[in-house]
Amino acid sequence: MSIGAGIVLFAIGAILAFALNVQVDWVNLDMIGYILMGAGVVIFLVGIVLMMRRRRSDVVTHTAVDPAGDERVVRRSTRTPDDTAGL
Repeated sequence: MSIGAGIVLFAIGAILAFALNVQVDWVNLDMIGYILMGAGVVIFLVGIVLMMRRRRSDVVTHTAVDPAGDERVVRRSTRTPDDTAGL
């Protein structure tokens, strides 16, 4: 959701900074547009970082023999990245 919000903020800021030619005495719309574009970039990058952190998974694999009962104990431990990160 933060990636989409960043794109929307950037688009609104670009419209305010470049497309509108309205002069308002009490506010500078160009500066507000630049601020919104900067905030959109920051939110987009934070969303990308959070998405990449969420895509990792850990699986454990360990095999041992119990000396007291001669039973085989299996525990899995493998570190693999999720293949759906490109979606």
